[in-house]
Amino acid sequence: MSTGRASGCSGAERPGLVLALLLTAAPALAATARYRCEAVYMPARSTWVRSVEIAHDLRRVQAVRIDGVPVHSFAVDGTVIRTALDNERIAFDTAALGWQSDFRGLAQAQGRCERE
Repeated sequence: MSTGRASGCSGAERPGLVLALLLTAAPALAATARYRCEAVYMPARSTWVRSVEIAHDLRRVQAVRIDGVPVHSFAVDGTVIRTALDNERIAFDTAALGWQSDFRGLAQAQGRCERE
């Protein structure tokens, strides 16, 4: 015999079911992408390994950390994240997996990155 309900659960069970679905789906909505970058700094020609962590959900970037240090502000321009840390202006391209930075015109860096 049919109860006329497609879901098969009573009205009293629905709020609990919705809450359970939200709690199990919530961890999947937030994620952190980690990258390892090898940037060559000129004019010294020294290579530094830099790490980039991007905390995001399905809609936006929530936080950025460079070498484990949270940056105070950042701008997202398509696939590029622009920020600054300790007088270094940084542009990280998530699609091309590239690093570019500038220390107030005194030294510049370019490098490639890989996702960890």
